[in-house]
Amino acid sequence: MKLVGELIINTVALLVVEYVTPGFELETLESAIVAAIGIGVVNTFIRPVLQIIALPISILTLGIFAFFINVTLLWGVAAIVPGFNISSFFTAAIASILLSLVNAFLHKLAKN
Repeated sequence: MKLVGELIINTVALLVVEYVTPGFELETLESAIVAAIGIGVVNTFIRPVLQIIALPISILTLGIFAFFINVTLLWGVAAIVPGFNISSFFTAAIASILLSLVNAFLHKLAKN
């Protein structure tokens, strides 16, 4: 049940970011759900490995490189999922920040 709640929150967060960010496009609700699943899988399995490998660079850049890893992974999911398009790296960076903020807000809202 918790997994379904997480999926709903992530899907709603993607839809909110799409509404706010130009160049961040989800064609259908189904593509938003598949994108939320893809982002969840990437954040669970691939991101931790990349962050451990890039830890020395992240320490030298005071965490900025970790942000670029997150942006690149979001952009990569958009390249793989049909119906999910991000127009540029800058758009992916803005969307990554907004997605984190909206996700945090929705998780706080769901706990109350």
